[in-house]
Amino acid sequence: MSLKYAVIFEREQDNWAAYVPDLPGCMSTGRTLDETKVNIREAIEGHLETLRTFGGPVPEPSSLAGEVEVATGD
Repeated sequence: MSLKYAVIFEREQDNWAAYVPDLPGCMSTGRTLDETKVNIREAIEGHLETLRTFGGPVPEPSSLAGEVEVATGD
């Protein structure tokens, strides 16, 4: 079975951070965006494994991430 979760990536001053809205507490960081993508995948896999191990329900993905372009008026 395969699940696809939305991940929010945020650039900080010296690194990147990522979190998964559908999996509270599931987050990770990295020096680059690519490193952060690898790290958050591992975090999601570990989070789901922990839920299964302790009998918790695995949440179905329900969030979507997207972009909306707006004019700045300049």
